[in-house]
Amino acid sequence: MKIISWNVNSVRARIKNISDYIKQSKPDILLLQETKTQDINFPYEEFISLGYKSHVYGQKSYNGVAIIAKIKVENINKNFIKDNLNQSRIITGEIYLKKKKIELINIYIPNGNPIETEKYDYKKDWLKKFIISVKKKLSENSNLIIAGDFNIIPEEIDVYDFKRYENDALGRLEIRKKFRELINLGFHDVYRFKYKHKQEYTFWDYFAGSWQKNYGMRIDHFLLSNNLLENILTININKKPRSKTKPSDHTPIELEIN
Repeated sequence: MKIISWNVNSVRARIKNISDYIKQSKPDILLLQETKTQDINFPYEEFISLGYKSHVYGQKSYNGVAIIAKIKVENINKNFIKDNLNQSRIITGEIYLKKKKIELINIYIPNGNPIETEKYDYKKDWLKKFIISVKKKLSENSNLIIAGDFNIIPEEIDVYDFKRYENDALGRLEIRKKFRELINLGFHDVYRFKYKHKQEYTFWDYFAGSWQKNYGMRIDHFLLSNNLLENILTININKKPRSKTKPSDHTPIELEIN
C-alpha cells in the first residue's frame, strides 16, 4: 500500500500537477495539506475521474486538509482536537491492513511565526492538545500513522542552515521538544528510522532561489506507531513535483507499507 503526504499549497491552483503526479505515482491514499478551499469548491470530480474518493475538511483561502483514497476509508473525523481558532488542520480516518485497523491522522500544524506573537502561542497550544489527543487515541488503537506538514525541523541535519532557524517557530528548542514528546509516546519518524544520516528536504521557499540553491528543510513527516514498523517497505522524498511549472513549495513524501 502506498500512502503519500503532500502540502499542495492550494489544491485548485495545483490540480494539474496533482493529477499528473497521481497518474505517475498511483498512490492508494493521498493525504493533502493546505488545500486552501472550502468543501463546496473542492475539485471532487477531478479526483473521481482518477478513481479516488475525497474526504475533505476545507477552509476558505487558508489551511485545509483532505484524504484522497481509492481504498475504503471509514469513520472520518474532523474533531480530533478542539481548535481554539476553528481552523481546518486535522482530519482522521480508519483503514485496514490485512486484519490491522489503522488510524490515519493527517495534520497541518500551525507555522507559529513570528514567535513574539499570538501565532506562536497558538502553535504551542495546538501541539499540546494534539499530543493529549494522540495519547488518548493510542489507548484505543495502537496502530497509528500520523502524516503531514508538521512545520517542525526535528534536528539540525533537517535544514540547510540550522543557525538561521534555531530561534524560528520551526526550529526553536521548545517546539522540537514537542516533536520529541510525540515520538516518545511510541512512534518513529519513518524517514529518520530508515535513513539515520541522510540530508534531504521536503520544502523549499519560493524566495531567493531557494530551490535552485537547495536551501531547504525537512518539515513534512510520517510518524508510525512502533508496532507498525515491521510493515514499512520504503520511505521516499520525491523531489520531481517541486521542479514542475507552478509548483507547491513542498514536495510529496511517499510511504510504502505491506
